[in-house]
Amino acid sequence: MTAPGARPRVLVVHPGAELYGADRVLAESASALATRFDVTVALPAPGPLVAELEARGLRVVLCRMPVLRNSALRPRGALRLLADTVLGALPALRLLRSAGQAGVYVNTLTLPSWPLLARLAGRRSVCHVHEAEQSAPRLLRVGMAVCPALADRVVANSLFCLDVLAETAPWLRRRATVVYNAVPAPAEVRPPRVALDGPVRLLFVGRLSPRKGPQVAVATLQELLARGVDARLQLLGSVFEGYEWFQAELRGTVAAAGLTDRVEFLGFRSDVWPVLADSDVVLVPSVLEESFGLTAVEAVLAARPLVVSDGSGLREAAAGYAGAQSVAPGDPARWADAVQRVVTGWDTYRAAAAADAAEARRRHAPQRYAEQLVAVLGALAGRPTTPAVVPAPRRPVEAAAVSGAAR
Repeated sequence: MTAPGARPRVLVVHPGAELYGADRVLAESASALATRFDVTVALPAPGPLVAELEARGLRVVLCRMPVLRNSALRPRGALRLLADTVLGALPALRLLRSAGQAGVYVNTLTLPSWPLLARLAGRRSVCHVHEAEQSAPRLLRVGMAVCPALADRVVANSLFCLDVLAETAPWLRRRATVVYNAVPAPAEVRPPRVALDGPVRLLFVGRLSPRKGPQVAVATLQELLARGVDARLQLLGSVFEGYEWFQAELRGTVAAAGLTDRVEFLGFRSDVWPVLADSDVVLVPSVLEESFGLTAVEAVLAARPLVVSDGSGLREAAAGYAGAQSVAPGDPARWADAVQRVVTGWDTYRAAAAADAAEARRRHAPQRYAEQLVAVLGALAGRPTTPAVVPAPRRPVEAAAVSGAAR
């Protein structure tokens, strides 16, 4: 039991320790919950996220845990998943009993063991869903619905994400809440340059993986150069372990096309704002669905014109911004058209991007996110609060309707 006057304890569980988009959102989530609860964050391994969380004054523990990854489809990966499940169960139960009296916040649906163990330990749980694998085989989607199905409450980071989940498990909509990601704005926004003197500076931000579409960004650059548009491209991001082949393939494509002097591989950087400030147009060319568009929102917050794939959570994240364009995924000619529209109408897009940045600050304010997330966990712990209402960029009536009472 919680001692009188002590803050209730909440355990936060996350499947990685890097500093990509999902990890930065986790840091915001843990910080938000720490405004009301005594928070412990459990991670499966050390990494840069540990220092980030500790710098925010949060307690971090390492706990062996099974994480659903593509590698689990291979024999060695399946054996590792089984070993992590068996060997991580008892440490997880001890952690649930000591640090999760007020509830367990499970970040992403790749951690299905935690809601089950929470039930065994007599703890209630929330699953925060960031994935929307609409194109995945149905059997895989059923498996991915296990974590939210076992949880007492569900938080989705977009309406699209909730819709995809509800296609597999429609009853989950009744106990789900849509909370748009908090995206902290840069301390200072550098306005886009007044004139596009010299090459147009294109920027891709994200994992170097086939689904994120850096290959589309390279092809778009090729198309622009073929049309006589002077342009350069920076690729900000690194690969998942096991995808090194894709980076090698991408570098080979760049070299074969004679673009080595026009494409720069920046690798991973924890601070994206200086790179965004040096860009003119940001490309988010994912070829598969995205549950949300964190990199798209960051581009808007940096006051940069934006081109995103027209579909899934990216369309939702970019909706309502005059400086953003949505383009069919995987079509370099249309992406080049979009960039040329920005170049031709630079003054218009430059002004629109500045106005968009102010709206994005309001829409994705960390304080607003904190209030909503604390409200969900407060209801779970029997300490209800009144959540802030964030208007959805599309289907605003449904955004309010999906917020159900705690089960």
